[in-house]
Amino acid sequence: MKKCLLFSTLCIVLLYLFNGWPKDFQTLLDKSPSSLSDWSSSRNVTVLLWYWPFGRRFILKGDVCWDLYHIPRCRLVDQRSLFHSADVVVFHNKELVEGRQKLPLELPRPSGQRWAWMSLEAPVYNGNLEQYANIFNMTVSYRRDADVTVPYGELIPKEDKEQLTGDIPLNKSFLLCWVVSNYRSQHKRSEVYRELNAIVPVKVYGRWAKRHLPSRALLQAMSRCYFYLAFENSADRDYITEKLWRNAYQGGAVPVVMGPSLGNYKAVLPANSFIHIDEFASVKDLAIYLQQLAEDKKRYSEYFTWRQRWRVKLYTDWRERLCKICSQYGALPPHKVYSDLEAWVNAIDI
Repeated sequence: MKKCLLFSTLCIVLLYLFNGWPKDFQTLLDKSPSSLSDWSSSRNVTVLLWYWPFGRRFILKGDVCWDLYHIPRCRLVDQRSLFHSADVVVFHNKELVEGRQKLPLELPRPSGQRWAWMSLEAPVYNGNLEQYANIFNMTVSYRRDADVTVPYGELIPKEDKEQLTGDIPLNKSFLLCWVVSNYRSQHKRSEVYRELNAIVPVKVYGRWAKRHLPSRALLQAMSRCYFYLAFENSADRDYITEKLWRNAYQGGAVPVVMGPSLGNYKAVLPANSFIHIDEFASVKDLAIYLQQLAEDKKRYSEYFTWRQRWRVKLYTDWRERLCKICSQYGALPPHKVYSDLEAWVNAIDI
C-alpha cells in the first residue's frame, strides 16, 4: 500500500514538472515575503502589559488598537492571569530598574511567547541591564534599530485636505527661549546656555526659573520665540524628544539642537529646519548667527518650508506604542534573544 502511494506521488510530481504547477500554487510561490507574512499572521496577537509605566493606567476596553489607531488583529490586555495565552509580554524598564516591579521568572514561559523590553529613557537612566542577558526577545524604544520603534515624534505627510502652508507666527518677541526644570550646572547644555545668555538674552521658563508654564499655554508662548533651545539631557543615538517635536516644531520656533550627532538629526529631520550647535566653532559664533538670521526675514522663513508638506505627529499614548508591536509582529524573527541587552542599549552613536 505504501509503495503504491509513493509511486502515485512521484507520478504527480513528474507530471507537474513537465506541465507546470497549478496556477494558484504558483501565485502563492510568487508572493513576496512580506505578503506571505501578512497572510500567515491573520490571527489576533495578544499583547500583555505586565505593569503600567509610571503607574498611569489607560483604558483597554473594546478593540483599542483598531478603534484608536486602525491597527487590526491586536488585543491589548493588562490582566496577569492571561500570561499563558499572551503572544508578547511587555515590561517597562523604569519600574524594573527602580525595583518596584520584577520579572515573573518563576512562571513557566509558554513556547513561542516573546518578552519585550520597553524604555524611552536615555541609556544613562536605564540602570544595570547586565542582569537581563538572554531574557528578552524584542526591544521597544525610540531607537530606529529597535524591533519596534516608538519615537517621541515624527513628521508625516499632510493629507490633501490639509492646508499646505509654511506660514510662521509673526508675533515674535524673544530671540531665544528655553523650558527647563531639571537644571544641573555641570551639564553641557547648562554650560552652553550660560555662554549664550551672556551674549544674547534667553527667555527661560520652567521650575528652575520659577516661571511656571502650563502645558496648555506652552505652544502659544513658544510661538513668540524666534529660536528654541531643544537641548537634550543626553547625547545618544536617536534620542530626540518632545523638546524638538512639540516645544519647537509645533510651537513655531526654530530648534537649536544639542544631543545626538548632526548626522543623526539629518537622518530624521528635513534639511534647513533646525540648527545644530556642532555646526559652529564657538557659542559666540552661534549667537551671532542667530541674531543675523532673526533680522533676515527671508532666510528665517526658509526654516519653515517643511511645514508646507509635513506635520508633526507626537507619540504620547502608551496604548499606541503597544499597538505598534502588533503591526511589526509578523516581520520579527521568532527566535531572537538579546544575549547582551546592556551592549545594545549603550551602543555608541555613529
